[in-house]
Amino acid sequence: MKALLKNDWQTVLEPEFEKEYYHDLHTFLRGEYQHYDIHPDMYHIFQAFEWTPFSQVKVVILGQDPYHGENQAHGCSFSVRPGVAIPPSLRNIYKELQSDLGIKPVNHGYLEKWAKQGVLLLNSVLTVRDGQAFSHHGKGWERLTDAAIEKLSARERPVIFILWGMAAQDKIRLIDQSRNVIIASPHPSPLSANRGFFGSRPFSKTNAALEAMGEEPIDWQLPQTVSLPK
Repeated sequence: MKALLKNDWQTVLEPEFEKEYYHDLHTFLRGEYQHYDIHPDMYHIFQAFEWTPFSQVKVVILGQDPYHGENQAHGCSFSVRPGVAIPPSLRNIYKELQSDLGIKPVNHGYLEKWAKQGVLLLNSVLTVRDGQAFSHHGKGWERLTDAAIEKLSARERPVIFILWGMAAQDKIRLIDQSRNVIIASPHPSPLSANRGFFGSRPFSKTNAALEAMGEEPIDWQLPQTVSLPK
């Protein structure tokens, strides 16, 4: 099979790409992209893995499935393309970032800078039909992304897993807590942010954990302006 990824994630995940479930998923997706409007476009399905190679992952921010509105999703959890309105959950993430570290919100939702510093913006499911949240759940993506989490958990250099909400926290079962750091809270959605997400200080906690590991902290300040990606 042609390599799907252009960095060390290809070697890490190649055993999954050879399994029957992944071949079934590939067949399913070919039909979906032919007959429906699917997000993200097929060229950005693996953007999170492309931006943050396996060996460079410091932090994982785990989402569920991509945004299902037009031009929003580009393969990274919580992030949207430049020029797209900032979704409510990301607005709350920015509010907590300001409360936690004093970083004022920017006017875009493009999180490339975080990803390029080692923050893997991973969704559990990597595709979705337009306007139909969770429409690709149970088709095989969860097996692939669970494998990615397990591989990171077992890696020699520990990882900080930021798990917002019950769906993300279900993945704790895949993580070796004796070696890695888990930072968990309610989801930043407007439905739950006031139940403990606000005030949880995930960004300062992450940087403190990184410094304790001897790693460079994340510069969470996003650029004020960004260009449309190619």
